[in-house]
Amino acid sequence: MQARMNVVKPAAAGYQAMLALESYINGTDVPQSTLELVRLRVSQINGCGFCVNMHAADAKKAGETDQRLWSVAAWREAPYFTDEERAALALAEAATRIADNPAGVPDDVWNDAADHYDEASLAALVMAIAAINAWNRINVTVRNPAAAAGA
Repeated sequence: MQARMNVVKPAAAGYQAMLALESYINGTDVPQSTLELVRLRVSQINGCGFCVNMHAADAKKAGETDQRLWSVAAWREAPYFTDEERAALALAEAATRIADNPAGVPDDVWNDAADHYDEASLAALVMAIAAINAWNRINVTVRNPAAAAGA
């Protein structure tokens, strides 16, 4: 697969805004491992090979084990995730698949996440989920190949 275009130069201001959002997210109290698991899971759902590759590699660099990375797609059945991570992954899936539920993100999913994260961290998770969904849509649209991720 070959990329249709590189959006970095023609959309420089937008790209810089996205990077600023990532800088904010990465500076929050949400553990980096949780952020990478969320980014990986959302990217799997959206079929973004570029982001799956990049965030699996980033998670590995952040200390994630192969076992947890291999299991993130089946996190509900895998015993390797904390209750906090499960709440973040459930929120990520519900927000990513928002069109599949007429009520949007179900209250039980939101409430579970709110039980595990304070308001600032929960807001950061919401922003992280929105950001990775945006990155996925950019990369899938322009067909950015996974090999370009450098992992």
